[in-house]
Amino acid sequence: MGCGLIIMDYYKILGVSKTATEEEIKKAYRKLAHKYHPDKPGGNENKFKELNEAYQVLSSREKRSQYDKYGRVFSAGGGPFGNAQGGPFGFDFSAQGGPSGWNPDDFGFGPDFEMGDLGDIFDAFFEGMGIKQKRRTYHRGSDISVEAEISLEDAFKGLEKQINYHTDIKCAKCEGAGHDPKAGFKKCVVCDGRGEIKETRNTFFGNFTQIKTCSTCHSSGQSPNKVCEVCKGLGRIKSERRAKVNIIPGVYNGQIISVKGMGQAGERSAESGDLFVKIKIKSHPIFIREADNLIIKKEIGLVDLLLNFAEDGKKIEASTISGKKIIIEIPAGFDIRQPIRIIGEGMPHFNGFGKGDLFVVLEVKTPKKLSQKAKKLLDDLNKETN
Repeated sequence: MGCGLIIMDYYKILGVSKTATEEEIKKAYRKLAHKYHPDKPGGNENKFKELNEAYQVLSSREKRSQYDKYGRVFSAGGGPFGNAQGGPFGFDFSAQGGPSGWNPDDFGFGPDFEMGDLGDIFDAFFEGMGIKQKRRTYHRGSDISVEAEISLEDAFKGLEKQINYHTDIKCAKCEGAGHDPKAGFKKCVVCDGRGEIKETRNTFFGNFTQIKTCSTCHSSGQSPNKVCEVCKGLGRIKSERRAKVNIIPGVYNGQIISVKGMGQAGERSAESGDLFVKIKIKSHPIFIREADNLIIKKEIGLVDLLLNFAEDGKKIEASTISGKKIIIEIPAGFDIRQPIRIIGEGMPHFNGFGKGDLFVVLEVKTPKKLSQKAKKLLDDLNKETN
């Protein structure tokens, strides 16, 4: 396409003038390509191929220049598509990983095309030129993420929590092998024992033959004589799995704990994935956590506040996150708008030593109404304190 003798009027095929801009050519092509795409109702495969050929020439400045001057496009650099600027196929690859302004539908790849497919085509192309591409086969189980909800008290003390979740586990019948090893093996009939198969694909760039791992024997070249009837040869089955997670004191909300090898079981004795447990700490009705410090609000009556300063007066009590009762002493001249700090009664430092602090915020409750007797007492108190 786009090479050799040109026998068609590319401008007429796209319905544009010879002075059309690149943007006008692109718009015209996209409109017609969607109209005549073979997968669409009323599509026309031959017309679609003509559109592709016309667009490949007129969208390239170099090829369009050759076409306008000589009525044909000459191949350059010995490659199948010339040596246009921007890459081996004359495309300008953008930062997004694809040709600039390029749409897979424009070239007949269909709606299910992915850039990974294009990578496979390039791999096959380079292998045909003697450049061996590295092939990989992945059998490892997938990682799994779950959420574990705990209380603030649990986060303070730490605990060992059991997590139940559904995933693929190792088949107990064949111990994850997927077959009976004692029954032996035979040569894979699909790949003829090579572990690889050749796959030919018909694409816009031409026909490419790609060597791929055999999906039947998974590159081993052998097939078991007796496949496990429980897991059907996969080596794993769906079931509930249980994992014990050690939650260290002082854990934070949203913190992720990993448990190696407790994710999805791998295929045919391959490595299992990992389990990732996200900790969610429930809101507490009394305490508010800020880093490793705790904040608690304490409502106190005005008279109780004043009696706190008496030598044998009423003392203010508060509870800590550990359940311990503490006596709060308000120093003389203290500004009650400031929280009272109690050192070492906060949350443990995660993976460290010591604890944060507890801050008690006093909320003074004033009386709704004062009697004459109460007013006299307050007047006397005012004189006494001054």
